[in-house]
Amino acid sequence: MSHAAEAARRRTFAIISHPDAGKTTLTENLLLAGGAIRAAGEVAARGEARRTTSDWMKIERDRGISVSASVMTFEFEDLIFNLLDTPGHEDFSEDTYRTLTAADCAVMVLDAAKGIEPQTLKLFEVCRLRDIPIVTFINKMDREAQDPIALLDEVQEKLQLDTAPLYWPAASGQRFSGMIDLATKELIQFERRPGEAPKIGAAPRIAGDEATLQANLDESVYGELAEGMEMATGLLPEFDKEAFLGGHMTPVVFGSALRHFGVLELLRTLHAYAPPPRDQKAEKKGEPVTIHAADNTVSGFVFKIQANMDPNHRDRVAFLRLCSGEFKRGMRLKTAGGKQLNIHNPMMFLAQDREIAETAYAGDVIGVPNHGQLRVGDSLSENGDIKFAGIPNFAPELLRRARVKDPMKAKHLRKALESLAEEGVTQLFKPSIGSDMIVGAVGQLQFEVMIERVAAEYNLEVVFEPAPYNVARWLSCDDPKVLEAFLDKNKSSSGTDLDDAPVYLAKNAWDVGYAQEKNPDIRFTATKERAL
Repeated sequence: MSHAAEAARRRTFAIISHPDAGKTTLTENLLLAGGAIRAAGEVAARGEARRTTSDWMKIERDRGISVSASVMTFEFEDLIFNLLDTPGHEDFSEDTYRTLTAADCAVMVLDAAKGIEPQTLKLFEVCRLRDIPIVTFINKMDREAQDPIALLDEVQEKLQLDTAPLYWPAASGQRFSGMIDLATKELIQFERRPGEAPKIGAAPRIAGDEATLQANLDESVYGELAEGMEMATGLLPEFDKEAFLGGHMTPVVFGSALRHFGVLELLRTLHAYAPPPRDQKAEKKGEPVTIHAADNTVSGFVFKIQANMDPNHRDRVAFLRLCSGEFKRGMRLKTAGGKQLNIHNPMMFLAQDREIAETAYAGDVIGVPNHGQLRVGDSLSENGDIKFAGIPNFAPELLRRARVKDPMKAKHLRKALESLAEEGVTQLFKPSIGSDMIVGAVGQLQFEVMIERVAAEYNLEVVFEPAPYNVARWLSCDDPKVLEAFLDKNKSSSGTDLDDAPVYLAKNAWDVGYAQEKNPDIRFTATKERAL
């Protein structure tokens, strides 16, 4: 099979949701439906019983939350799916943003009782910026839920996205009886079996004619279903694949991930409609170009670095999204900055588990072991002449001074913080004066995660204390001498980041505004795209 045909078999999608909408449970059961694992981890279990495939870090298992994006590859009905599981918690939104740059499609998981929540809205906006088509899965229908029409109205109103249900639910909560396949007019039956494990695979189907439905459904459930179907087919638009691929319409599937109901239907929806690897905008020798999946030259970009996936080997793995060509084990690839890498042991993932990849194609995500040569946003290609749009850093909202309890291990702490900062989850700043290590994060939970990870992975006790700064802004200027003079004059409130880029460290936003007003030739920015 040609590399173009292989690329056309790939479907790379991310799952996005607000925390507690059921994203990790859905991820596990998609893997189960796709045959990638034999038994789903029980997210609701306690202690040693809690084992999910996508949440492989100790802290994720201890707390029952996802704090790091993970990649899982599986095959289903002749297509290769690359599932990118993202953290739901807003404190890890930057990791999610970067992961979405590698996705061609997204599954938006909504809690049927809560609808659109704030984090869902933020992640949707990221998808919209990148024109990523979205499939909606309305979860937890086996619990009391909002009216389906009200839920779809909310999606349309808040996201400006047309909704096209492919299925329609028969009630919710204790009365939830299944859903009608609007294409075949069959009822997919939901079977509630207390004390038994949810049945894996296709749920039973019965004819959707009036007599059969009335014979099999409670009278009130049938009445709701009939009225809902009439409204759905009469008021809502039919599914239009082109509108979906353009990011203007979302197909909707209902279900219960915990009960494995609707999961197979969601997977089949992705199989039928999710796009193959999309074209990517890039620069080649300074000129704008479009990279196609079928192009012969191997190219891709790094969207994530993960340290210590194998704690025994202090490893560092770059997640490389391939955009074109046929990658073969042992190939030499170059960064846009000229670094050459011989990739002898590329990996395919099932979260933390991995196997050597002999070949890979556009749409695939492979792991490239490296010792600090690669960073988030790096572009790789055979000649090193392709540069994809960089992945930006965002100014942190919280700054803390890092201190190790054993002063003799300060150098070890710096190495640990640098390694974790290279993952892109937190940022590390070094003030011009003194030896402080200032860590920047989006939210408090990131510091808690870092304390646990530094202890587990580096055997160090780190303390995060209030810093003399609360705001960080990157500095740039067309005249290097002007910037140099400013930095020399403001040593007490300046420093560098992990890339040695100059940073202004201020007590508050007013200080930033005042400095900007007094130095109009210098740019103080809240985002930075790393120079490659």
